Formats: sequence, C-alpha cells, structure tokens
Amino acid sequence: MSPAVRSVVDPAAVGTRRRWAMLGASVAAQAAASVATNGWAFLIPAWRDERGLGLAAAGTLAAMPIAGTMLTLFGWGLLVDRWGERRVLLLGLAGTAAAGLVAARAEDLLLLGTALLLVGAFAASTSSASGRVVVGWFPPERRGLAMGVRQMAQPLGVAFAAATMAVTADRAGVTSAGAVPVASTLLALVAVAVLVLDPPRPRRTTANAANPYRAGSFLTRVHGVSVLLVVPQFLVWTYSLTWLVDSRGWTPAAAGALVAVTHVLGALGRIAVGHLSDVVGSRVRPLRWVAVGAAATMALLALTEPTGVAVVLLVIASTVTVADNGLAFTSVAEHAGPFWSGRALGVQNTAQYLAAAAVAPVAGLTITHWGYAAAFGLAALGPLTATALVPRDDAGAA
Repeated sequence: MSPAVRSVVDPAAVGTRRRWAMLGASVAAQAAASVATNGWAFLIPAWRDERGLGLAAAGTLAAMPIAGTMLTLFGWGLLVDRWGERRVLLLGLAGTAAAGLVAARAEDLLLLGTALLLVGAFAASTSSASGRVVVGWFPPERRGLAMGVRQMAQPLGVAFAAATMAVTADRAGVTSAGAVPVASTLLALVAVAVLVLDPPRPRRTTANAANPYRAGSFLTRVHGVSVLLVVPQFLVWTYSLTWLVDSRGWTPAAAGALVAVTHVLGALGRIAVGHLSDVVGSRVRPLRWVAVGAAATMALLALTEPTGVAVVLLVIASTVTVADNGLAFTSVAEHAGPFWSGRALGVQNTAQYLAAAAVAPVAGLTITHWGYAAAFGLAALGPLTATALVPRDDAGAA
C-alpha cells in the first residue's frame, strides 16, 4: 500500500463542521458527475428534432457516458485504495470538464459519442472516492445518514439536469445545453480542492487487508441486488421526460420541471432510508423493503400507463427506485474494510453501470415495438428477483 493514501492530518483536529463540509464537497462532486453522465438523456427529444435520430440511436448516445463510467469504475477504485480520495477526485473532475466541453461543441456524431464516453470515464472517479470520504470521516452510527446525504447527489444532479438541459436545448440548442454539465463540474472541482482531505486509515495488517470476497457471499449478493434494482431506476431516469412529452402531451419545460421534482423527492428518500438504517441497526433489512416497494410500484405503473394515475405513480417510482443506492453502497464499504472498499465499490458500481448502459437502448427498442407499459412491466422483474437475493443480515460488516 502506497503511503500516499495515509492522511497527513490528525483526525482529532478535524471537527464536526469540517467533516460536514467535506460531505458537502463530496455531494457536489457526485452531483456534478450525475449531471455529466445522466443529463444528456434529457437531450433525446432535441437530438431527434435537430438531427433526425431515432429513439434507439438517441438512447444509445445518452448511454455512452454510462458505458464510459462502467469501463473505468474499478480502475478508479483501485487508484483510491492506492493514491487516496482527494487526488482521484481532482483528476477525475478536471477530465470530466474537459471531455464535456468537447461533447458540448461536437457536431460529428462519432466525436460526440467518443467525448460522451470519456465524460463517463472521468466522472466515474467520484463514485468510490467521494464514498470513501464519507465512510472514512463519519462513525458507523452516523454513516447511514451521512451516506444518504451523499447519495442524494445523484438524483439531485439528475433533477438539476432535467430542469435546465431540456429547456435550454429547446430554447437555445444542444450546444448551449451541453455547457450545463461543464459548469457544474468546474464548480465541484473548486469545492473539492478547497475542502476535501484524505480520511485516516488504520495501520495495514493481515486481518484488515484480507480479500473480503473470500470470506463469504455477502458482497456478491449485494452487488447482484444492486444490479437488479438499477434497471427500473435507469429506465425511469432515461425515459420519464420523453414519456411525458410523447404519451402525455407535455411540453419539454413542464416535463423537465416534474422530473426535477421527482428527483428531489428521490434525494430526500435516500436520506430518510439511510437514517432508517442507522435507527434499525441494519442496512440489508431496509434494502429488502425498498426492493419490494420498487417491484410493486413498477408493476402498478405498467398497469396504469394509459391513464392519468400513471403520472402520480411515475413520481412514486422515481422516489422508490433510487432509495436503495445509499444502503448498498454503505453496506459494501463497511463489509469490505478500509483497504478493499475502493475496489469493492468499483466492482459494485461497474456491475450497476453495466446494467444501466444496456437499459437505454434495450428499453428504447422495447418502447418502439411494444410501448411504455411493456417496458415498465419488464423492469418490475428486477426488484422482484432482488427481494430473494438480499442477504439475511449484516453479518461481517464492520
């Protein structure tokens, strides 16, 4: 283990206010990465209108940042374990901003797709690094709440993108809309540079540095649950605005506003579920409850899709389907320990993004041939299966 990962700051000298400030910077970093990787999905109607792309082709472009993230998550996690959190965050955010600038100005579709792939590749750095900042600086009895706050960054980032990118593209074009994630990333870069310190790690021993995957199936099962739960999450994230515009006749501005509200609710839901896990003393029990709720909500959304009730259920689904992330993330980090959590979180998110990268094009084809109701109904099978895969208890978490 490189000595570079050991904090040079005395933990006793870092007070509660500074810890929450670092949590705020971690939220900013993850939110900016969320805007950069998920915001382009809100340009699907603009790509279709300005460039004549079909739904499947536009959905594939929107999935390129997710694919880039998937390809590099484990590598960034390894660098977190070896270099430390601060250095990884600074490098990753700088690269995200540079690649986003190219994507915003790209006219050629091949260049656009490549730039979006690089956006996701650099944005992936924030996942393990910002999560490790939270786990490293907050005690176990506060981690659920703290990680819930950190995990709200993703839906808040999507909410911000939904409220700004679609309407900006509608009024000023795709190039102007592409400047939104660039500006967000640069602001997060400044926050990290000013506030974030590498958290302390204990002295490396044979016991705390052992491979946690050899100790049992806990981590593998949590990874599997997260993959299954990410399917309805990314289906709703990617196509909710397009569904409101195409099937319900909403304007892009009105649809973007509602989607933004749903993601704010999702962010609050993550905080509530994280706090609940602290109260009940378990991450996996609330995780199972979320899986049951997601399956039921997506099934009801499929059954009511032609009716006005579906809009209400879309709001509920957007809240429920994102609530699991903080629980799984905290559970993986705690179980893996300080010398494997970067890699374990990298594996966790790689598996999630592998599924997420397939959601947009596959769902686009499903919607094109069979409609939105079929896509919503198929997505309910993921969380339904996950309910049986959730570990029985939190044994082994530290």
